Amino acid sequence: MDNKIALFHDYLRVERQYSDQTVRAYLSDINEFTLFLAETGKASDLVTVDLLDVRVFLSHLYENEDVQRTIARKVSALRSFYDFLVRNDFMESNPFAGVQLRKAGRHLPRYFYEQEMTKLFETAAKDDSMLGIRNQLLLEMLYDTGMRVSEAAELTLLEIDAGARVISVTGKGNKTRIVPYGHYLVALLKTYEATIRPALMRNAKHVHDNLLVNKNGDPLTPSGIEYVLKQLGKKAGLTQDVTAHMFRHTFATDLLNNGADLRTVQQLLGHSSLSTTQIYTHVTRENLQESYRNFFPRAVDD
Repeated sequence: MDNKIALFHDYLRVERQYSDQTVRAYLSDINEFTLFLAETGKASDLVTVDLLDVRVFLSHLYENEDVQRTIARKVSALRSFYDFLVRNDFMESNPFAGVQLRKAGRHLPRYFYEQEMTKLFETAAKDDSMLGIRNQLLLEMLYDTGMRVSEAAELTLLEIDAGARVISVTGKGNKTRIVPYGHYLVALLKTYEATIRPALMRNAKHVHDNLLVNKNGDPLTPSGIEYVLKQLGKKAGLTQDVTAHMFRHTFATDLLNNGADLRTVQQLLGHSSLSTTQIYTHVTRENLQESYRNFFPRAVDD
């Protein structure tokens, strides 16, 4: 190992107290850069690297289709390494200091098509056992309110106002928002709270007021919710894994497609910034374009 890399290794392990796995990742990224320099002949060693060498290396990473997150990690590791060299007077400046990475395109949220939602709800409705009815409630609540999975898991009986048909949802940063719900959820909540939950709570190890419970009467955890949804998706024959966040995305997309304004959707989702909510406009724009192509005569060639 190059002496400078060995010193950096000791710095990460002793001074920064990074885990062995993190240290190995840093050294792997430095080794990849070293091999690239040797193969291309762009620099004789690590301390003679300049900005041009860095740019050629970045082009190599992008051309080899490394994902944005991986490229960012590699640049971060190399920037830290060269910061170390500068602080210890091995170099005068850090060639990675001013590197600007390409902005990653935001991934469009995955949401359900109407046929998928129908199949999922129909599959859940076939199970009229206690846990089956709880699962029907779970599906309806996630779709009706756009809750995060953690919010659904932590929801308590006292946060549901059946008279006003609203739920007080405690979100990120302990911020509370009021979300209405529809008549399908009204009926399920009435049945679940009156008979299903009390029966399941007989097995509980301790008393609690969480709405959603498992077969032992304990609060249903976020991972428990995701497991239930995944199993329901398989039973329904859906090709992709079903997640709680897909219901949240579908909730937002359906609101916008049916005329809701962006600010309302922001408040219902509990987003602190409107820019976070704007990702859904890309989805609705795709729907508009598809409708335009399908229904407007001049949209397609003869």
